[in-house]
Amino acid sequence: MSIQERKERERAQRHQLIVATARELAEAQGWEAVTTRRLAERIEYSQPVIYGHFPDGKRQIVGAVALEGFAELTAVLRQAVADGPAGRAAVAALATAYLDFAERNPALYDAMFLLDTGLLFADEQTPAPLREGFGTLVATLGPVAGEADPGAFVEVFWSALHGLASLTRSGRLPRRLAAQRLTVLVDRFAG
Repeated sequence: MSIQERKERERAQRHQLIVATARELAEAQGWEAVTTRRLAERIEYSQPVIYGHFPDGKRQIVGAVALEGFAELTAVLRQAVADGPAGRAAVAALATAYLDFAERNPALYDAMFLLDTGLLFADEQTPAPLREGFGTLVATLGPVAGEADPGAFVEVFWSALHGLASLTRSGRLPRRLAAQRLTVLVDRFAG
Protein backbone atom coordinates (compact mmCIF):
# COMPACT_ATOMS: atom_id res chain seq x y z
CA MET A 1 0.00 0.00 0.00
CA SER A 2 1.36 3.38 -0.94
CA ILE A 3 1.65 6.28 1.47
CA GLN A 4 -1.01 8.15 -0.50
CA GLU A 5 -3.45 5.22 -0.23
CA ARG A 6 -2.81 4.98 3.52
CA LYS A 7 -3.43 8.72 3.95
CA GLU A 8 -6.66 8.51 1.96
CA ARG A 9 -7.82 5.57 4.06
CA GLU A 10 -6.98 7.42 7.29
CA ARG A 11 -8.79 10.52 6.05
CA ALA A 12 -11.89 8.45 5.23
CA GLN A 13 -11.74 6.87 8.69
CA ARG A 14 -11.47 10.30 10.36
CA HIS A 15 -14.40 11.56 8.27
CA GLN A 16 -16.54 8.61 9.37
CA LEU A 17 -15.44 9.06 13.00
CA ILE A 18 -16.60 12.69 12.94
CA VAL A 19 -19.98 11.72 11.45
CA ALA A 20 -20.49 8.80 13.85
CA THR A 21 -19.51 10.89 16.87
CA ALA A 22 -21.84 13.73 15.85
CA ARG A 23 -24.70 11.29 15.45
CA GLU A 24 -23.99 9.60 18.77
CA LEU A 25 -23.78 12.94 20.57
CA ALA A 26 -27.00 14.16 18.94
CA GLU A 27 -28.91 11.01 19.88
CA ALA A 28 -27.69 11.28 23.47
CA GLN A 29 -27.95 15.05 24.05
CA GLY A 30 -29.65 16.64 21.05
CA TRP A 31 -28.23 18.56 18.11
CA GLU A 32 -27.65 21.63 20.25
CA ALA A 33 -24.87 19.68 21.99
CA VAL A 34 -23.06 19.01 18.71
CA THR A 35 -20.36 21.62 18.23
CA THR A 36 -17.05 21.40 16.43
CA ARG A 37 -15.29 22.06 19.73
CA ARG A 38 -17.07 19.20 21.48
CA LEU A 39 -16.53 16.89 18.50
CA ALA A 40 -12.81 17.75 18.49
CA GLU A 41 -12.59 16.86 22.17
CA ARG A 42 -14.44 13.57 21.72
CA ILE A 43 -12.45 12.33 18.74
CA GLU A 44 -9.17 13.78 20.03
CA TYR A 45 -8.41 15.87 16.97
CA SER A 46 -8.23 19.63 16.65
CA GLN A 47 -11.07 21.76 15.31
CA PRO A 48 -9.04 22.57 12.16
CA VAL A 49 -9.01 18.83 11.40
CA ILE A 50 -12.80 18.80 11.58
CA TYR A 51 -13.02 21.88 9.34
CA GLY A 52 -10.62 20.16 6.95
CA HIS A 53 -13.26 17.49 6.47
CA PHE A 54 -16.29 19.76 6.80
CA PRO A 55 -15.38 23.32 5.73
CA ASP A 56 -18.97 24.51 6.34
CA GLY A 57 -18.89 23.21 9.91
CA LYS A 58 -21.88 21.83 11.73
CA ARG A 59 -24.34 22.27 8.85
CA GLN A 60 -22.21 20.06 6.63
CA ILE A 61 -21.71 17.51 9.41
CA VAL A 62 -25.47 17.32 9.96
CA GLY A 63 -25.85 16.86 6.20
CA ALA A 64 -23.44 13.92 6.25
CA VAL A 65 -25.42 12.35 9.10
CA ALA A 66 -28.64 12.95 7.16
CA LEU A 67 -27.24 11.20 4.07
CA GLU A 68 -26.42 8.17 6.21
CA GLY A 69 -29.96 8.34 7.55
CA PHE A 70 -31.50 8.34 4.09
CA ALA A 71 -29.43 5.29 3.14
CA GLU A 72 -30.61 3.53 6.32
CA LEU A 73 -34.24 4.54 5.79
CA THR A 74 -34.11 3.27 2.22
CA ALA A 75 -32.77 -0.08 3.44
CA VAL A 76 -35.55 -0.27 6.05
CA LEU A 77 -38.23 0.53 3.45
CA ARG A 78 -36.85 -1.99 0.99
CA GLN A 79 -36.76 -4.65 3.69
CA ALA A 80 -40.37 -3.88 4.60
CA VAL A 81 -41.53 -4.82 1.11
CA ALA A 82 -38.88 -7.45 0.35
CA ASP A 83 -41.22 -10.36 0.94
CA GLY A 84 -43.47 -9.07 -1.79
CA PRO A 85 -46.54 -7.67 -0.09
CA ALA A 86 -48.82 -6.01 -2.60
CA GLY A 87 -51.57 -3.43 -2.57
CA ARG A 88 -52.74 -2.37 0.86
CA ALA A 89 -50.26 -4.70 2.61
CA ALA A 90 -47.33 -3.02 0.82
CA VAL A 91 -48.54 0.48 1.70
CA ALA A 92 -49.06 -0.58 5.32
CA ALA A 93 -45.60 -2.16 5.45
CA LEU A 94 -43.97 1.01 4.08
CA ALA A 95 -45.88 3.32 6.39
CA THR A 96 -45.19 1.21 9.47
CA ALA A 97 -41.49 0.88 8.64
CA TYR A 98 -41.18 4.61 8.06
CA LEU A 99 -42.92 5.60 11.30
CA ASP A 100 -40.95 3.02 13.30
CA PHE A 101 -37.69 4.36 11.84
CA ALA A 102 -38.63 7.93 12.79
CA GLU A 103 -39.56 6.84 16.31
CA ARG A 104 -36.35 4.83 16.88
CA ASN A 105 -34.01 7.51 15.50
CA PRO A 106 -35.23 10.93 16.62
CA ALA A 107 -31.99 12.90 16.22
CA LEU A 108 -31.22 11.20 12.91
CA TYR A 109 -34.75 11.95 11.69
CA ASP A 110 -34.30 15.58 12.70
CA ALA A 111 -31.08 15.76 10.68
CA MET A 112 -32.83 14.24 7.69
CA PHE A 113 -35.94 16.41 7.69
CA LEU A 114 -35.93 19.26 10.17
CA LEU A 115 -32.45 20.77 10.36
CA ASP A 116 -30.76 22.97 7.77
CA THR A 117 -28.40 20.70 5.87
CA GLY A 118 -28.51 22.25 2.43
CA LEU A 119 -29.75 18.93 1.01
CA LEU A 120 -32.27 19.47 -1.76
CA PHE A 121 -35.31 17.35 -2.50
CA ALA A 122 -36.81 16.98 -5.99
CA ASP A 123 -33.91 18.77 -7.65
CA GLU A 124 -31.18 17.86 -10.11
CA GLN A 125 -28.70 18.15 -7.23
CA THR A 126 -30.61 15.81 -4.93
CA PRO A 127 -28.08 13.30 -3.56
CA ALA A 128 -28.42 9.63 -4.49
CA PRO A 129 -29.51 8.40 -1.03
CA LEU A 130 -32.52 10.73 -1.12
CA ARG A 131 -33.40 9.72 -4.68
CA GLU A 132 -33.16 6.03 -3.79
CA GLY A 133 -35.49 6.40 -0.82
CA PHE A 134 -38.03 8.24 -2.92
CA GLY A 135 -37.60 5.68 -5.69
CA THR A 136 -38.43 2.89 -3.26
CA LEU A 137 -41.68 4.63 -2.38
CA VAL A 138 -42.53 5.21 -6.06
CA ALA A 139 -41.76 1.61 -6.97
CA THR A 140 -43.93 0.26 -4.17
CA LEU A 141 -46.87 2.62 -4.50
CA GLY A 142 -46.72 2.32 -8.26
CA PRO A 143 -48.62 4.33 -10.84
CA VAL A 144 -51.92 5.69 -9.67
CA ALA A 145 -54.93 5.71 -11.94
CA GLY A 146 -55.59 9.21 -13.18
CA GLU A 147 -52.25 10.56 -11.93
CA ALA A 148 -49.99 11.95 -14.63
CA ASP A 149 -47.11 12.22 -12.16
CA PRO A 150 -46.79 9.38 -9.63
CA GLY A 151 -44.10 11.45 -7.93
CA ALA A 152 -46.67 13.97 -6.72
CA PHE A 153 -48.77 11.17 -5.23
CA VAL A 154 -45.71 9.80 -3.44
CA GLU A 155 -44.73 13.27 -2.19
CA VAL A 156 -48.14 13.62 -0.56
CA PHE A 157 -47.83 10.13 0.98
CA TRP A 158 -44.34 10.96 2.28
CA SER A 159 -45.56 14.31 3.61
CA ALA A 160 -48.41 12.61 5.45
CA LEU A 161 -45.98 10.13 7.01
CA HIS A 162 -43.67 12.95 8.01
CA GLY A 163 -46.56 14.86 9.55
CA LEU A 164 -47.67 11.83 11.56
CA ALA A 165 -44.12 11.15 12.74
CA SER A 166 -43.41 14.75 13.71
CA LEU A 167 -46.75 15.57 15.31
CA THR A 168 -46.88 12.33 17.28
CA ARG A 169 -43.33 12.72 18.52
CA SER A 170 -43.93 16.31 19.61
CA GLY A 171 -47.02 15.24 21.56
CA ARG A 172 -49.40 17.25 19.41
CA LEU A 173 -51.17 14.06 18.35
CA PRO A 174 -51.94 11.53 21.09
CA ARG A 175 -49.98 8.29 20.76
CA ARG A 176 -52.99 6.23 21.78
CA LEU A 177 -54.57 6.98 18.38
CA ALA A 178 -51.45 6.28 16.29
CA ALA A 179 -52.73 2.93 14.98
CA GLN A 180 -56.06 4.47 13.98
CA ARG A 181 -54.32 7.30 12.10
CA LEU A 182 -52.06 4.80 10.34
CA THR A 183 -55.10 2.80 9.22
CA VAL A 184 -56.74 5.94 7.80
CA LEU A 185 -53.56 6.89 5.96
CA VAL A 186 -53.04 3.43 4.49
CA ASP A 187 -56.70 3.16 3.45
CA ARG A 188 -56.51 6.50 1.62
CA PHE A 189 -53.29 5.73 -0.22
CA ALA A 190 -53.83 2.03 -0.92
CA GLY A 191 -57.19 2.56 -2.57
